[in-house]
Amino acid sequence: MTGLQVSNSREKLVVVGAGMAATRFVEELTSRAPNAYDILVVGEEPQLAYNRVLLSSVLAGDLSVDDIELKPRHWWRAPGVSALSGCKAVEIDAAARRVVLDNGASVDYSKVVLATGSHAVRLPIEGADLPGVHTFRDVQDVEALSRLEGKGARAVVIGGGLLGLEAAYGLARRGVDVTLAHVMDRLMERQLDAAAADILRRLVEEKGVRVLLNANTARINGAGRVEGVEFADGRTIPADVVIFAVGIRPNADLARQAGLDVGRGAIVDDGLETSEAGVFAIGECAEHRGVCYGLVEPAYEQGRVLAMRLAGQNASYGGSVVSTNLKVSGVRVFSAGDYLGDDDSRRIVCQDPRMGIYRKLVMRGDRLVGAILVGDTNGAADFLDLIRSGADISSMRDELMFGAPVQKAA
Repeated sequence: MTGLQVSNSREKLVVVGAGMAATRFVEELTSRAPNAYDILVVGEEPQLAYNRVLLSSVLAGDLSVDDIELKPRHWWRAPGVSALSGCKAVEIDAAARRVVLDNGASVDYSKVVLATGSHAVRLPIEGADLPGVHTFRDVQDVEALSRLEGKGARAVVIGGGLLGLEAAYGLARRGVDVTLAHVMDRLMERQLDAAAADILRRLVEEKGVRVLLNANTARINGAGRVEGVEFADGRTIPADVVIFAVGIRPNADLARQAGLDVGRGAIVDDGLETSEAGVFAIGECAEHRGVCYGLVEPAYEQGRVLAMRLAGQNASYGGSVVSTNLKVSGVRVFSAGDYLGDDDSRRIVCQDPRMGIYRKLVMRGDRLVGAILVGDTNGAADFLDLIRSGADISSMRDELMFGAPVQKAA
């Protein structure tokens, strides 16, 4: 295979997928076992790996595609590492231990890691395939949307989760008239409670995004291209472009073709190994204990654990505490753990809607089990550490709400 320098003393490791999970995994593995593997990373996109979290900043014009590259080009040419961009793996022959590429070439492996990520979902509604309908998932999506400028341009973003908010904010920054339509009764319902979501909605609207809640999209209208969006209650909004941001689906086709056990994603054990020996999966394409994580941090945790295992260390992945700590549409938002709580939980809430600040901590006994911070995310990383560790917070309970927690000496 051109570009791959193979040493007789190194194992051949093929990583299918060149996104954030794959990059972190390769970084971890090469730092732990720099001479153990010849690594080939196969990426379908023509670009080098980039930070998808920052796509909205590219759409807004604040950053370029080059600015969000995860690693410089020379990093992918380090000893023992090669990368193929714009090349798709179409088959895994597990019996022959071979990966077949769409250009007809094949690569032998001793181990293979699936990091194929996920793809954006389009609603199965009339008009979903009209010209002017986009998703918001990769650089190609952003490049297409970047051609839409202000001067009366109208966009409807369908979906009020993280991706929808980011797409709407990026377009609003370009001067586009943006309506965000969400089927649920609040934004980011998987990360925020009703009070926090209401503050976020108001802050987002102040930044130029019109928000419609309880808006069930029925069809996209247009003769030859997008002209408007119609909702189940009969409302219609004119639009020049529509962006679906209604969720993601794991890219598990390659795993399924290879005969691996697949649920929503490729099913892995606590060692991140699939049902086929020597075939592993990490990130959004992996399903662990019935869960497919659609977030970056669990993918990084999985990549670190797998790197440790392939470097000969004892490591096991037991699942992740889901958290969000981002600047969403220009608003700082943090959410982690059981942010709703139950009958046995104690909730402490501090809010100032006028200032756009909301802080909520959920405790069970002497443990912090969940938190939401909007506007002021001071202490977020420390709260996440406390939630993950299950540490006793009885000595710091009084100060928790007003800043970063300080653990007192025993």
